Amino acid sequence: MATTGIRAGAGVGAWPAPGPTARLSAAPFAGFALSAVLALALALRAPTGLAVLGLAAFGLLHNVLELRYVAGRFAAVLAGPLLRLLLALVTGIVVCRLLPPSRLSQSAEILLAYGLLAAACRYGLRGRPRLLVVSAVGLAGAGAASLAFPAYHFVVLAHLHNVVPLLFLAEWSRRLARGRAAFLALQFGWVLLVPALLLSGLLDGVLSQRPGGWTDRLAAAYTPPAWLSPEGGLRFLAVFAFLQTMHYVVWVWFLPRYAPEAAERFEARVPSLRGVRAWALGAGAGALLALLFAVDYAQGRSVYAALASYHAYLEFPVLLMLVLGLGTDRVDEKEKEKE
Repeated sequence: MATTGIRAGAGVGAWPAPGPTARLSAAPFAGFALSAVLALALALRAPTGLAVLGLAAFGLLHNVLELRYVAGRFAAVLAGPLLRLLLALVTGIVVCRLLPPSRLSQSAEILLAYGLLAAACRYGLRGRPRLLVVSAVGLAGAGAASLAFPAYHFVVLAHLHNVVPLLFLAEWSRRLARGRAAFLALQFGWVLLVPALLLSGLLDGVLSQRPGGWTDRLAAAYTPPAWLSPEGGLRFLAVFAFLQTMHYVVWVWFLPRYAPEAAERFEARVPSLRGVRAWALGAGAGALLALLFAVDYAQGRSVYAALASYHAYLEFPVLLMLVLGLGTDRVDEKEKEKE
Protein backbone atom coordinates (compact mmCIF):
# COMPACT_ATOMS: atom_id res chain seq x y z
CA MET A 1 0.00 0.00 0.00
CA ALA A 2 1.21 3.47 -0.80
CA THR A 3 2.49 5.52 2.09
CA THR A 4 0.87 8.76 1.00
CA GLY A 5 -2.56 9.74 2.20
CA ILE A 6 -4.21 8.66 5.43
CA ARG A 7 -2.78 5.53 6.91
CA ALA A 8 -4.75 2.36 6.52
CA GLY A 9 -6.95 1.74 9.48
CA ALA A 10 -6.69 5.31 10.68
CA GLY A 11 -9.78 6.59 12.37
CA VAL A 12 -11.61 9.86 12.35
CA GLY A 13 -9.30 12.82 12.66
CA ALA A 14 -6.29 11.13 11.03
CA TRP A 15 -4.14 13.27 8.77
CA PRO A 16 -2.28 12.34 5.59
CA ALA A 17 1.22 10.97 6.01
CA PRO A 18 3.73 13.70 6.93
CA GLY A 19 6.05 15.01 4.28
CA PRO A 20 9.85 14.72 4.38
CA THR A 21 11.38 15.19 7.81
CA ALA A 22 12.36 18.81 8.36
CA ARG A 23 14.59 20.63 10.81
CA LEU A 24 14.01 24.35 11.05
CA SER A 25 16.78 26.82 11.75
CA ALA A 26 16.17 30.09 13.53
CA ALA A 27 15.45 31.84 10.20
CA PRO A 28 11.76 30.86 9.77
CA PHE A 29 11.01 31.61 13.43
CA ALA A 30 12.61 35.03 13.05
CA GLY A 31 10.82 35.52 9.74
CA PHE A 32 7.39 34.91 11.22
CA ALA A 33 8.13 37.03 14.30
CA LEU A 34 9.45 39.97 12.26
CA SER A 35 6.57 39.73 9.79
CA ALA A 36 4.06 39.78 12.64
CA VAL A 37 5.67 42.83 14.24
CA LEU A 38 5.76 44.77 10.95
CA ALA A 39 2.23 43.70 9.99
CA LEU A 40 0.90 44.76 13.40
CA ALA A 41 2.63 48.15 13.16
CA LEU A 42 1.14 48.79 9.71
CA ALA A 43 -2.29 47.49 10.74
CA LEU A 44 -2.31 49.95 13.64
CA ARG A 45 -1.14 53.00 11.72
CA ALA A 46 -2.61 52.40 8.24
CA PRO A 47 -5.14 49.54 8.27
CA THR A 48 -6.96 50.68 5.13
CA GLY A 49 -3.79 51.11 3.12
CA LEU A 50 -2.41 47.77 4.29
CA ALA A 51 -5.61 45.95 3.37
CA VAL A 52 -5.97 47.60 -0.06
CA LEU A 53 -2.34 47.67 -1.16
CA GLY A 54 -1.68 44.18 0.20
CA LEU A 55 -4.57 42.82 -1.83
CA ALA A 56 -3.39 44.59 -4.98
CA ALA A 57 0.20 43.39 -4.56
CA PHE A 58 -0.24 39.80 -3.35
CA GLY A 59 -3.90 38.89 -3.82
CA LEU A 60 -3.79 36.90 -7.06
CA LEU A 61 -0.21 35.71 -6.54
CA HIS A 62 -1.12 34.04 -3.26
CA ASN A 63 -4.23 32.57 -4.93
CA VAL A 64 -2.06 30.77 -7.46
CA LEU A 65 0.51 29.61 -4.92
CA GLU A 66 -2.11 28.39 -2.46
CA LEU A 67 -3.93 26.41 -5.15
CA ARG A 68 -0.59 24.93 -6.21
CA TYR A 69 0.18 23.83 -2.65
CA VAL A 70 -3.27 22.42 -1.88
CA ALA A 71 -3.58 20.60 -5.22
CA GLY A 72 -0.09 19.14 -4.79
CA ARG A 73 -0.14 18.27 -1.10
CA PHE A 74 -3.67 16.84 -1.15
CA ALA A 75 -3.72 15.38 -4.65
CA ALA A 76 -5.43 12.20 -3.41
CA VAL A 77 -8.33 14.31 -2.09
CA LEU A 78 -8.69 16.72 -4.99
CA ALA A 79 -9.10 14.18 -7.76
CA GLY A 80 -11.70 12.42 -9.86
CA PRO A 81 -15.45 12.95 -9.50
CA LEU A 82 -15.10 14.80 -6.21
CA LEU A 83 -12.81 17.40 -7.74
CA ARG A 84 -15.19 17.91 -10.65
CA LEU A 85 -18.10 18.35 -8.25
CA LEU A 86 -16.21 20.84 -6.09
CA LEU A 87 -15.10 22.84 -9.11
CA ALA A 88 -18.67 22.94 -10.42
CA LEU A 89 -19.96 24.23 -7.08
CA VAL A 90 -17.21 26.86 -6.78
CA THR A 91 -17.82 27.97 -10.35
CA GLY A 92 -21.43 28.55 -9.34
CA ILE A 93 -20.14 30.76 -6.51
CA VAL A 94 -18.00 32.69 -9.00
CA VAL A 95 -21.10 33.37 -11.09
CA CYS A 96 -22.96 34.57 -7.99
CA ARG A 97 -20.16 36.99 -7.18
CA LEU A 98 -20.13 38.38 -10.71
CA LEU A 99 -23.83 39.16 -10.55
CA PRO A 100 -25.04 42.47 -9.11
CA PRO A 101 -25.13 42.11 -5.30
CA SER A 102 -28.57 41.10 -4.04
CA ARG A 103 -30.14 38.96 -1.36
CA LEU A 104 -30.80 36.30 -4.03
CA SER A 105 -27.16 36.09 -5.18
CA GLN A 106 -25.99 36.02 -1.55
CA SER A 107 -28.38 33.22 -0.68
CA ALA A 108 -27.31 31.23 -3.72
CA GLU A 109 -23.64 31.61 -2.73
CA ILE A 110 -24.40 30.47 0.81
CA LEU A 111 -26.25 27.40 -0.41
CA LEU A 112 -23.43 26.49 -2.80
CA ALA A 113 -20.88 26.95 0.01
CA TYR A 114 -22.74 24.53 2.25
CA GLY A 115 -23.05 22.23 -0.74
CA LEU A 116 -19.24 22.09 -0.80
CA LEU A 117 -19.15 21.10 2.85
CA ALA A 118 -21.91 18.54 2.34
CA ALA A 119 -19.95 16.96 -0.52
CA ALA A 120 -16.87 16.78 1.71
CA CYS A 121 -18.87 15.13 4.52
CA ARG A 122 -20.47 12.64 2.16
CA TYR A 123 -17.11 11.68 0.71
CA GLY A 124 -15.19 11.67 3.99
CA LEU A 125 -17.82 9.82 6.03
CA ARG A 126 -18.61 6.99 3.68
CA GLY A 127 -19.22 3.89 5.76
CA ARG A 128 -20.06 5.93 8.86
CA PRO A 129 -23.79 6.65 8.46
CA ARG A 130 -24.38 7.95 11.99
CA LEU A 131 -21.68 10.60 11.71
CA LEU A 132 -22.97 11.44 8.26
CA VAL A 133 -26.45 12.09 9.67
CA VAL A 134 -25.01 14.20 12.50
CA SER A 135 -22.98 16.25 10.02
CA ALA A 136 -26.04 16.72 7.79
CA VAL A 137 -28.07 18.03 10.73
CA GLY A 138 -25.23 20.35 11.76
CA LEU A 139 -24.79 21.72 8.25
CA ALA A 140 -28.54 22.23 7.88
CA GLY A 141 -28.66 24.24 11.11
CA ALA A 142 -25.61 26.31 10.22
CA GLY A 143 -26.94 26.89 6.72
CA ALA A 144 -30.27 28.09 8.05
CA ALA A 145 -28.48 30.54 10.36
CA SER A 146 -26.33 31.82 7.48
CA LEU A 147 -29.38 32.34 5.27
CA ALA A 148 -31.16 34.19 8.07
CA PHE A 149 -28.14 36.41 8.85
CA PRO A 150 -26.11 36.71 5.61
CA ALA A 151 -24.19 39.78 6.81
CA TYR A 152 -22.73 37.78 9.69
CA HIS A 153 -22.01 34.84 7.37
CA PHE A 154 -19.79 36.86 5.06
CA VAL A 155 -17.98 38.68 7.87
CA VAL A 156 -17.15 35.35 9.52
CA LEU A 157 -16.10 33.90 6.17
CA ALA A 158 -13.71 36.80 5.52
CA HIS A 159 -11.93 36.39 8.85
CA LEU A 160 -12.06 32.58 8.82
CA HIS A 161 -10.27 32.51 5.48
CA ASN A 162 -7.35 34.40 7.04
CA VAL A 163 -7.23 31.98 9.99
CA VAL A 164 -7.23 28.81 7.86
CA PRO A 165 -3.42 28.87 7.31
CA LEU A 166 -3.06 27.87 10.96
CA LEU A 167 -4.51 24.44 10.14
CA PHE A 168 -2.26 24.00 7.11
CA LEU A 169 0.76 25.02 9.19
CA ALA A 170 -0.25 22.56 11.94
CA GLU A 171 -0.53 19.81 9.33
CA TRP A 172 2.85 20.76 7.87
CA SER A 173 4.50 20.84 11.31
CA ARG A 174 4.06 17.09 11.81
CA ARG A 175 7.20 16.62 9.74
CA LEU A 176 9.35 18.54 12.24
CA ALA A 177 11.90 16.34 14.00
CA ARG A 178 12.07 18.83 16.86
CA GLY A 179 10.80 22.26 17.78
CA ARG A 180 7.21 21.58 16.80
CA ALA A 181 5.78 22.97 20.05
CA ALA A 182 7.70 26.23 19.64
CA PHE A 183 6.65 26.48 15.99
CA LEU A 184 2.97 25.98 16.81
CA ALA A 185 3.14 28.41 19.74
CA LEU A 186 4.45 31.07 17.38
CA GLN A 187 1.65 30.41 14.88
CA PHE A 188 -1.08 30.45 17.53
CA GLY A 189 0.39 33.69 18.79
CA TRP A 190 -0.13 35.67 15.60
CA VAL A 191 -3.37 33.93 14.62
CA LEU A 192 -5.17 34.23 17.96
CA LEU A 193 -3.36 36.41 20.49
CA VAL A 194 -2.65 39.44 18.30
CA PRO A 195 -6.26 39.72 17.04
CA ALA A 196 -7.51 39.29 20.62
CA LEU A 197 -5.22 42.11 21.71
CA LEU A 198 -6.52 44.36 18.93
CA LEU A 199 -10.17 43.61 19.67
CA SER A 200 -9.70 44.16 23.41
CA GLY A 201 -9.12 47.86 22.80
CA LEU A 202 -5.79 47.89 24.63
CA LEU A 203 -4.08 49.23 21.51
CA ASP A 204 -6.67 51.90 20.68
CA GLY A 205 -4.22 54.59 21.76
CA VAL A 206 -1.95 53.80 18.80
CA LEU A 207 -4.68 52.71 16.37
CA SER A 208 -5.19 55.16 13.52
CA GLN A 209 -8.45 57.06 14.03
CA ARG A 210 -9.19 58.21 10.49
CA PRO A 211 -12.78 57.37 9.63
CA GLY A 212 -14.42 58.16 6.32
CA GLY A 213 -14.27 56.93 2.72
CA TRP A 214 -12.86 53.46 2.17
CA THR A 215 -12.02 53.07 5.84
CA ASP A 216 -15.71 53.12 6.72
CA ARG A 217 -16.61 50.81 3.83
CA LEU A 218 -13.98 48.23 4.70
CA ALA A 219 -14.75 48.44 8.41
CA ALA A 220 -18.41 47.70 7.66
CA ALA A 221 -17.43 44.73 5.48
CA TYR A 222 -15.26 43.12 8.16
CA THR A 223 -17.22 43.94 11.33
CA PRO A 224 -20.22 41.98 12.67
CA PRO A 225 -23.23 44.33 12.33
CA ALA A 226 -24.01 44.29 16.05
CA TRP A 227 -20.49 45.52 16.85
CA LEU A 228 -20.21 48.13 14.13
CA SER A 229 -19.22 51.43 15.73
CA PRO A 230 -16.38 53.87 14.97
CA GLU A 231 -14.10 52.14 17.47
CA GLY A 232 -15.27 48.59 16.83
CA GLY A 233 -15.08 48.98 13.06
CA LEU A 234 -11.48 50.18 13.19
CA ARG A 235 -10.50 47.31 15.47
CA PHE A 236 -11.97 44.68 13.16
CA LEU A 237 -10.42 46.39 10.13
CA ALA A 238 -7.02 46.30 11.83
CA VAL A 239 -7.52 42.61 12.63
CA PHE A 240 -8.39 41.86 9.02
CA ALA A 241 -5.46 43.86 7.63
CA PHE A 242 -3.04 42.12 10.03
CA LEU A 243 -4.29 38.59 9.39
CA GLN A 244 -4.49 39.15 5.64
CA THR A 245 -0.84 40.23 5.60
CA MET A 246 0.27 37.20 7.63
CA HIS A 247 -1.89 35.05 5.34
CA TYR A 248 0.27 36.24 2.45
CA VAL A 249 3.45 35.51 4.42
CA VAL A 250 2.37 31.88 4.76
CA TRP A 251 1.44 31.31 1.12
CA VAL A 252 3.99 33.49 -0.67
CA TRP A 253 7.04 32.85 1.52
CA PHE A 254 6.87 30.02 4.02
CA LEU A 255 5.13 27.08 2.31
CA PRO A 256 6.75 27.58 -1.12
CA ARG A 257 10.13 27.66 0.64
CA TYR A 258 9.64 24.86 3.18
CA ALA A 259 7.26 22.50 1.34
CA PRO A 260 8.71 22.30 -2.19
CA GLU A 261 7.49 18.73 -2.68
CA ALA A 262 3.90 19.99 -2.87
CA ALA A 263 4.82 22.22 -5.80
CA GLU A 264 6.60 19.30 -7.45
CA ARG A 265 3.51 17.11 -7.20
CA PHE A 266 1.37 19.90 -8.64
CA GLU A 267 3.80 20.42 -11.51
CA ALA A 268 3.60 16.71 -12.30
CA ARG A 269 -0.17 17.15 -12.70
CA VAL A 270 0.04 20.51 -14.50
CA PRO A 271 3.34 20.61 -16.42
CA SER A 272 2.44 23.92 -18.07
CA LEU A 273 2.95 25.66 -14.70
CA ARG A 274 6.35 24.23 -13.84
CA GLY A 275 9.11 26.27 -12.26
CA VAL A 276 8.67 30.02 -12.30
CA ARG A 277 5.60 29.85 -14.53
CA ALA A 278 3.20 29.71 -11.59
CA TRP A 279 4.93 32.75 -10.07
CA ALA A 280 4.81 34.54 -13.42
CA LEU A 281 1.11 33.78 -13.78
CA GLY A 282 0.34 35.09 -10.32
CA ALA A 283 2.52 38.18 -10.67
CA GLY A 284 1.21 39.00 -14.14
CA ALA A 285 -2.42 38.60 -13.15
CA GLY A 286 -1.71 40.62 -10.02
CA ALA A 287 -0.26 43.47 -12.08
CA LEU A 288 -3.40 43.59 -14.21
CA LEU A 289 -5.55 43.54 -11.09
CA ALA A 290 -3.51 46.35 -9.55
CA LEU A 291 -4.11 48.42 -12.68
CA LEU A 292 -7.84 47.76 -12.41
CA PHE A 293 -7.73 48.74 -8.74
CA ALA A 294 -6.07 52.04 -9.69
CA VAL A 295 -8.76 52.78 -12.29
CA ASP A 296 -11.81 51.51 -10.38
CA TYR A 297 -11.19 49.95 -6.98
CA ALA A 298 -14.78 48.79 -6.48
CA GLN A 299 -14.80 46.96 -9.82
CA GLY A 300 -11.37 45.48 -9.15
CA ARG A 301 -12.54 44.25 -5.76
CA SER A 302 -15.54 42.54 -7.38
CA VAL A 303 -13.38 40.83 -10.00
CA TYR A 304 -10.91 39.68 -7.36
CA ALA A 305 -13.67 38.37 -5.09
CA ALA A 306 -14.97 36.24 -7.96
CA LEU A 307 -11.58 34.86 -9.04
CA ALA A 308 -10.50 34.24 -5.44
CA SER A 309 -13.48 31.96 -4.87
CA TYR A 310 -11.55 28.97 -6.19
CA HIS A 311 -8.77 29.13 -3.63
CA ALA A 312 -10.94 30.48 -0.80
CA TYR A 313 -13.65 27.84 -1.04
CA LEU A 314 -11.63 24.75 -2.04
CA GLU A 315 -9.60 24.90 1.18
CA PHE A 316 -12.65 24.34 3.39
CA PRO A 317 -13.78 20.94 2.04
CA VAL A 318 -10.16 19.76 1.95
CA LEU A 319 -9.62 20.61 5.60
CA LEU A 320 -13.00 19.23 6.60
CA MET A 321 -12.27 15.90 4.91
CA LEU A 322 -8.88 15.70 6.59
CA VAL A 323 -10.38 16.35 10.02
CA LEU A 324 -13.06 13.75 9.38
CA GLY A 325 -10.42 11.21 8.40
CA LEU A 326 -10.88 10.88 4.67
CA GLY A 327 -10.34 7.33 3.47
CA THR A 328 -7.45 8.20 1.18
CA ASP A 329 -6.09 4.76 1.92
CA ARG A 330 -9.02 3.43 -0.10
CA VAL A 331 -7.89 5.57 -3.02
CA ASP A 332 -4.35 4.26 -2.65
CA GLU A 333 -5.59 0.67 -2.59
CA LYS A 334 -7.45 1.19 -5.87
CA GLU A 335 -4.35 2.69 -7.43
CA LYS A 336 -2.27 -0.25 -6.16
CA GLU A 337 -4.72 -2.74 -7.69
CA LYS A 338 -4.27 -1.09 -11.09
CA GLU A 339 -0.50 -1.54 -11.00
